[in-house]
Amino acid sequence: MPPPDGDASLAADELQSLSFGSSERSRSASTATASCSTSSSGPIGPHPPPRSALAPRLGTVQLSDIRFVRRLGAGDIGSVYLAEVRGSKQGAGSAALVAAKVMDRKELQGRNKEGRARTEREILEAVDHPFLPRLYGVAEGERWSCLLTEFCPGGDLHVLRQRQPNRRFSEAAVRFYVAEVVAALEYIHMMDIVYRDLKPENVLVRGDGHIMLTDFDLSLKCDPTAPTPAHVISDPVALTGHSSGSSSSCILPSCIVPSVSCFSLFPGRGRRRARRRTKKNGSSGNSHSGNSSFPTGVLDLEFVAEPVELRSMSFVGTHEYLAPEIVSGEGHGSSVDWWTLGIFIFELLYGATPFKGHDNEMTLANIVARALEFPKEPSVSSAAKELVTALLAKDPTRRLGATMGAGAIKRHPFFNGVNWALLRCAAPPYVPPPFSVKGGPGKMNVPNDGEDMSDDSCPGTPVEYY
Repeated sequence: MPPPDGDASLAADELQSLSFGSSERSRSASTATASCSTSSSGPIGPHPPPRSALAPRLGTVQLSDIRFVRRLGAGDIGSVYLAEVRGSKQGAGSAALVAAKVMDRKELQGRNKEGRARTEREILEAVDHPFLPRLYGVAEGERWSCLLTEFCPGGDLHVLRQRQPNRRFSEAAVRFYVAEVVAALEYIHMMDIVYRDLKPENVLVRGDGHIMLTDFDLSLKCDPTAPTPAHVISDPVALTGHSSGSSSSCILPSCIVPSVSCFSLFPGRGRRRARRRTKKNGSSGNSHSGNSSFPTGVLDLEFVAEPVELRSMSFVGTHEYLAPEIVSGEGHGSSVDWWTLGIFIFELLYGATPFKGHDNEMTLANIVARALEFPKEPSVSSAAKELVTALLAKDPTRRLGATMGAGAIKRHPFFNGVNWALLRCAAPPYVPPPFSVKGGPGKMNVPNDGEDMSDDSCPGTPVEYY
């Protein structure tokens, strides 16, 4: 089991074998190059500060440089601790705060959870996005496995929602948080990953008020089995799927369909291992398909670099957020993330999920059979209701985002006024107070809060948010 509650540090004899290293991957600057001076998405603050005071890589970290301060919470495969990393590149005598996810290797093996832990580590090592965690280091010992990631002092959206008037967010706040979640999901879909565990508890609030999607141990990671063609298909017949030959000329996830959007193309990502559905002519789900011909002039193309046809038979997730196709065992793909997005939006707006029953069995029955209903209170815009309705289509093939990915969701009227290119520059609805650790274990301090820390609480930072 992970170290017991109340320990200021992990037992020295159990941690002597840990060798704290860090990911050697370089960080791309492509996710933070936009200027903040021309956004049309609302109030704009100064250019956002670095995501963390830590350098992108910690380098070699000795055990003496790590101090496990206290346990923040526990998940299915491990416990998360607030930890200090001394000697980081912040100046002499300073220490960087990190979230350390500690997993018991023997317990993982005994519960057949090693694959989930491995998947999470691989994903954290691969992703590079403003709204996803940065992996600072990895520790592997005879007993313990530890991931060092960002510490988010704002807690999670579940606890933050509880603190709102009537325990629900304003529609403007929901739009802000959901837009950033959509951007994160779009990115991980393009990385051949289906998240499968979206819920307010897994959306953390950074020190600057922006979000971080966390907890990837339930994610489905697909390895490509064939390279994407090096050339772009330009034949309108091939694009529309009207040819008499095979439809495989349009290979997902880089399937090209007419639309008006920006594009992303990931070389080397092509067909999937999982079962693929055969598309019918004219069923791509966009207004330019069918029997309509291409307009004259320049043809706008959208590269849908998302695994929209990836399939899995796993039964995973939180009951209230499970998609109907998971409950019924029909197999599922990336469309489940858009279902959970609909539940997520509903909960942020109304303070409850739409299909919750008196027990888990009734909840699952409601998900499959009960129609979506909206409460009379609070008053919610028609655009928000339409978005939730489109996302909560029980037929996954008719669900918004099922065929066109995040692009279709981002174009919904609910997001009118959102500048997707400059999300990172928008002013958040809530910025947590500064957070620091002073003295020894149990001496956390939030300067702008003034509450005293007790043995089982952390002022301004909910314990149960990992």
